[in-house]
Amino acid sequence: MSSTSVEPTIDDSADAPEVEGQERQPLWRRVVANTNTPIGLILLGLIVVFSVMRVDQFTSASNARNIATDAAVLLVLATGMTYVIITAGIDLSIGGVLVFSGVVGARAMNGAGGNNWGVVLLGLVVCVAAGLAWGMLNGFLVARARIPALIVTLGTLGMSLGAALVITGGVDERSVPYKLVDTIGTGRLGGEVPWLVVIAFAVALVGGIVLAKTRFGRYTYAIGSNEEAVRRAGVSVSRHLLKVYALAGALAGLAGFLSLARFATTTVGGHDTDNLSVISAVVIGGTSLFGGIGTLIGTVIGVFIPAVLQNGFVIVGVQPFWQQVAVGAVLIAAVYLDQLRRRARVSR
Repeated sequence: MSSTSVEPTIDDSADAPEVEGQERQPLWRRVVANTNTPIGLILLGLIVVFSVMRVDQFTSASNARNIATDAAVLLVLATGMTYVIITAGIDLSIGGVLVFSGVVGARAMNGAGGNNWGVVLLGLVVCVAAGLAWGMLNGFLVARARIPALIVTLGTLGMSLGAALVITGGVDERSVPYKLVDTIGTGRLGGEVPWLVVIAFAVALVGGIVLAKTRFGRYTYAIGSNEEAVRRAGVSVSRHLLKVYALAGALAGLAGFLSLARFATTTVGGHDTDNLSVISAVVIGGTSLFGGIGTLIGTVIGVFIPAVLQNGFVIVGVQPFWQQVAVGAVLIAAVYLDQLRRRARVSR
């Protein structure tokens, strides 16, 4: 049986219409099992609460831009992480890869000199290529060497961040082409929507379409659901995992480029918790840590919950430290909902 003639089937029961016997389940359990509604309602509830408390400040267009801009880089990282977690993997290295990619990208642009789109494009290519290289290393060690993803990516987190510190001597690169900062970093499409937000949502949209509508997406779900069945169907699981981790690395490189554009510096010490923030956002958005379940729509919602919390707490005068408490509580609730969803699927 050739690998080109057989595609593994994917259990779509989480999104299927009601079947015989399912009507006996409570309505709330069916909602939990079939949709991202609970997480969406949490985000909507937060927006309503903060809007009522500070209607003029929270609901302003400038504040909406601030929230979206704060979430943009994390959304790019979370897009790649969604693919990884759906395969029942994990990638702790994305924060270090982001920093390393930004450092080598800034060095490349400074070395080329000038302040034009050619230099900016060079920086983009170098950032994405650097991220891709780290992602391929992760994928090779996970898929080919069969080292647990947690250990591999924890190791490459230290390697990539350490390499960035070696290159810079621990001092941020502060010379970034003005065109990059003035256009992508602070520029707006139509004078209203920041380009950072446009790029981040474009990445999430393309990632969502690929995940939901293509063979690559189906294989990703199938590997997370039953890796051995996919292997027996003739699909190269190791090759696909290599591609998934390479994608996550490339998007981390892109995130490094966007971070350069936004802050006009490499922010070497500013991404220590990016991996945990992204994993939390993806899981809050309904992607199962056990693999096989997840959507990019849920990830977008999961990214915006902490962004709205942080922004809202600042506006209403609550200590921002409470954001960590709130996000932790939502994360635990999300994992619990995932457990309910899995039990509901098994009980059908």
